[in-house]
Parts: sequence; C-alpha cells; structure tokens
Amino acid sequence: MGTSSPATPSPVQAQPAAALTGRPTTPARVALVGVHGFGTHHLRNLERLQEAGVVDLVAVADPQPPEPGSVPETAAAFPGLAELLTDTPDLDVIIVATPIQTHAPLGLAVLETSADLYLEKPPVASLADFDALLDAAAASGRAVQIGFQSLGSHALAAIGELVADGTIGILEGISATGRWVRPRAYYTRSRWAGKRSIDGIDVVDGVATNPLAHAVATALRIAGARTKADVASVETDLYRANDIESDDTSVVRIRTATGLPITCALTICASESVEPYVTLQGSAGTAVFHYTEDRLVVTTAEGQSETTFGRDDLTENLIAHRGGDAKLISPIADSGAFMLVLEAIRTAPAPTRIAPEYIRWEGVGGQANAVVVGIEDALERAATGHATFSELGLPWANHS
Repeated sequence: MGTSSPATPSPVQAQPAAALTGRPTTPARVALVGVHGFGTHHLRNLERLQEAGVVDLVAVADPQPPEPGSVPETAAAFPGLAELLTDTPDLDVIIVATPIQTHAPLGLAVLETSADLYLEKPPVASLADFDALLDAAAASGRAVQIGFQSLGSHALAAIGELVADGTIGILEGISATGRWVRPRAYYTRSRWAGKRSIDGIDVVDGVATNPLAHAVATALRIAGARTKADVASVETDLYRANDIESDDTSVVRIRTATGLPITCALTICASESVEPYVTLQGSAGTAVFHYTEDRLVVTTAEGQSETTFGRDDLTENLIAHRGGDAKLISPIADSGAFMLVLEAIRTAPAPTRIAPEYIRWEGVGGQANAVVVGIEDALERAATGHATFSELGLPWANHS
C-alpha cells in the first residue's frame, strides 16, 4: 500500500510521551495499515511511543513488505487488513495510512471491530463516503481521529485568544497560502498520484485535497468551521501545469455560515518551496501562522511578536481519549467542513490546462518540475484580495 499523504512534511516533534496525562499502565495494542510513504512517519512515531511504553505495535499490513528493520521483530506482517484482523485479536487502535481511494473501505472494516480508528487525511474521496463513515462511527461507538496533524498545534488556542480579545481588531478574513515544488517523479511514484479517479473510483488527489490539505484544514479550524453546517459556500478555480488529471495550482474560496471569507491559494508548481502559512486579516493587524513550524507572527500598530508553540501528537491524543483523559483533537465529525471543500473539487469541471508558454521547466528527467510563471505574485494577490485566478485576469486563467 502507499499512503494518502506522501507530500506532507513531518510535523514538529510532539510533546514527550511521558507528559501524556492519565497514560494507561498497559500499552495500547496498535496495528498500522500502510507502512510506506507517509506510513514511515507513523512507524517512527510508533517506535517513539513504544519506547515510552504508550503503545505496543503488534501488527502491520501492506502488500509491499516493510523495509528490513523498519518494523519491530515482535510485530506480525500481513499483506492486507483482512488477514491482519483474522490473526490479530483485541486491537485497541488501528492506523490507516494508505492511498486515498482505499480509506472508505478500510475505515469501514476497522469500525466493524472493537478498535478505534486513526485515518490519514483526506478522510475519504467523496462526501457520500464521508457520510457513510460518519454513520458507521456513530453506530459503532468507536473513536475516529483524522490525521490533520497541524490541528494538534498549541498555537491554535493562542490564535483563538487573540481573536477573542481583539488583538488584531475585528477578524475580516482568513487566507491560506502554499507554495511547494514537486517534480514529475511525484506523479509517477504510484498509480493513483494526480488522479481524479481510477476505474470509476474517486481519488481526488489534488493540491488542496492532499499535499496542501493541511493548509485548508487549518484555515477552516481557525475560522471555527468544523462541520458541514459551518460552511455556506465553496467556489473553486482549478488548474494544472503537469500532465495529470487533478489540479496542481488552485484557488478555493470558502464562505463560512457566519459570512467569513476563507481563500486558499495553493500550488506545487512554485520556483522554490516555502513553508505554507495561514493569515488572519484583522481590522487592526494580522496574525500569520506557519503551521508546519507551529510559529505565529502577530503584527499590529504596536509592533510585531513571534512565538513558536508545542504540539500534541494525534496518536497520543487518541490513546488518551480512549482512557477518558482527553478530547479528540481531530474527530471525524470535525472534518465535515473540509469534506465540503473536497466534494466541490471532486464535482468541479476538470482543471484547466495552463498553456505551455506560461510554464517554465527546471531540472531534467523525473526530477524536472513545472514552474508557473509569476505564480508567487498570483498567490499573494489571490490570498490578500480573496480573488480567484480568473478574477485577477491572469493570462493563463479562465476568463468569463
């Protein structure tokens, strides 16, 4: 198996496992489905937690065997979840870090067991599958944590406080900006990469739904948009520079139920990778959250401050929740707002191909990457003005 989030950078080191309040005396029995791609991050994290006595990784599943030494000798290896479940009773937590299109069937299978579920982002590839998984979670009574790791940042509480106390004045809008570089090899690494669907099965592997999905999810959480009811509308403006089905350069404009605009301007066709950030636009200042670094920069008339925060690990949080000592940080119901964004992208017309004269290729072979000419300025203008590429009148964009 692959993973749903190979492009997501590893988060800042979480707080030490020993600090987990109310930690059970018996380690949680954990299984990991998907040990390659982003699954390797989970293996490293589970090794840390196992050394701390928080978990016992008892089994893994992947059609491609794990790399030698990457899995504890005490953990059994299986080719798939079905075989793992047949031979591994009494699991406490099952982590699913597999290709996007497998999330729904694997998640539903886990919820038929007595284990709680950690499901990598995006949760599933359609709103219908999300609703089915949400219903199954409710019926089973099991906890479901969605792997939006950035939501574990302690900066989010500080952001909530500065908005509430008026530090930056009245919150007028939120934007998310992401500029990454991904070579051709990124799209040839697996059959599902860059696909909208495979054999009629939804995949929706676009810039806003997979590599920079955390930018969207973090902006939504800061805006207080968690469930489907918290979102009034979603507009999409989708493009592709690479020879793929999905979008790699896009604007997604969201309006919350309270009328707050959220604009996500994202690309993986930049000239250089920059840490993505979410900007709170206030009447008396701004707050910029660099979510992969847990770093918050606040600017007002009084000056500028910068603070780096800690982060709670979502696997530890799920285990603490099982013991009744913590509220889930990223429960499945709180992904409803994000799923409305994914659904809007899934049902939108195919992304517009950017004309070759507006694309510059850097590098050679599989390491060559497309750069949309002037994309940095376009992203800044879109985010600042809450405008789509089309509304900006960019020469490669659709014009109504």
